[in-house]
Amino acid sequence: MALSQGWVKRYFKAFCKGFFVAVPVAVTFLDQVACVARVEGASMQPSLNPGGSQSSDVVLLNHWKVRNFEVQRGDIVSLVSPKNPEQKIIKRVIALEGDIVKTMGHKNRYVKVPRGHIWVEGDHHGHSFDSNSFGPVSLGLLHGHATHILWPPERWQKLESVLPPERLPIQSEEDCLHGSP
Repeated sequence: MALSQGWVKRYFKAFCKGFFVAVPVAVTFLDQVACVARVEGASMQPSLNPGGSQSSDVVLLNHWKVRNFEVQRGDIVSLVSPKNPEQKIIKRVIALEGDIVKTMGHKNRYVKVPRGHIWVEGDHHGHSFDSNSFGPVSLGLLHGHATHILWPPERWQKLESVLPPERLPIQSEEDCLHGSP
């Protein structure tokens, strides 16, 4: 009986050591490097959740890339909602700081994205709560860069950073004054 108690004690001790090493490593990884997230809603259709309410895509979010605010036009990013800090939203980066963007329903027809901000929109215009509703977003609200669809298995793929041609930012203020697209 004493022999079996010694084995249990050693096993428990080894388990505890492994647990107290693994948990901080896992938490650090999920906080600093990457995590997975389920995408809900129709705002990013057809890129994400093309089946509507029947399915939810699960994406890999790379925290490392946004840590230094390294985002490009066309990237799909997760960010803290500017209107509800308890909620995270996922949108496509349309414009970077200094870009002039032609808005779709914003109070101003053209907006110059201020320093330290980006302009984000959902791919499903009219079904998205995005910069057209709340304006440019601070880079400090970035949470992750969506790089891959992990679930469902038939949709497993790398997400490309593609900016729809009709959403290219206007490069100069002169184009705004003369009404050029």
